Amino acid sequence: MSTKSILITGCSSGIGYAAAHGMRARGWQVFAACKQQEDCDRLIGEGFDAPLLDYTNEDSIHAALAHVLEQTGGTLDALFNNGAHGLPGAVEDLPTQALREIFESNFFGWHTLTRAVVPVMRKQGHGRIIQCSSVLGFVTMPWRGAYNATKFALEGLSDTLRIEMRGTGVEVVLIEPGPITSKIRVNSIPHFERWIDWKSSARTNDYEHNLNKRLYESSGPDRFELPADAVVKKLIHASEARHPKARYYVTTPTYIAGILRRILPTRALDWVLGR
Repeated sequence: MSTKSILITGCSSGIGYAAAHGMRARGWQVFAACKQQEDCDRLIGEGFDAPLLDYTNEDSIHAALAHVLEQTGGTLDALFNNGAHGLPGAVEDLPTQALREIFESNFFGWHTLTRAVVPVMRKQGHGRIIQCSSVLGFVTMPWRGAYNATKFALEGLSDTLRIEMRGTGVEVVLIEPGPITSKIRVNSIPHFERWIDWKSSARTNDYEHNLNKRLYESSGPDRFELPADAVVKKLIHASEARHPKARYYVTTPTYIAGILRRILPTRALDWVLGR
């Protein structure tokens, strides 16, 4: 058998970085894409083929995929859409343009890449499109409205695509992590500072004594936080199992949230999640 290939996005750190190493260790031909050239260069130094791929730039998406297909002879066995960022803030303080921006990187860019990959996989008669969603793709938490919205949208589109791909050999899978060790908190700070005028908000006191402390002051790992390798274990099964699951939970909070969503009335679930 020829070596299987996978394109992974958001490989500069966290889940993407761990996934690139984990899949390479299993013998996959890994294309470890990053948004910044300096991160690509660092991964190239680690022996990866690391194309530049910025979800907010369609030209870079198509160029990265063209490079991958050139290297594989026109095939791709798996795509792991992963790169994303957060934008903390109360919904009432989110400018519409801020939502447009985060949807470009967390949703629309993913869709552009997925649409470009589908014909390749359809032609070869097999493939895995694996989406890194979140526990916040099926339950919400306050202060994370923008991120919640992108992940809820991703879940709906992915569930639809999975049904539509029946009989093609192309499987669509959602991985739903909870708290995972990553740089998402630190990386969200520039977006918060750009878009959220918290000092003029009706929620100024909440920002000052709640959100801002959690955003700027590291308190160490969350109680149930797991390393990124926990996601890689699910990615391996999603990529290699003959019959992958439609969705994979990761971390205890994800399992708990899944149960609570099924058994609690909406108002009761709101109370739990809003505490």
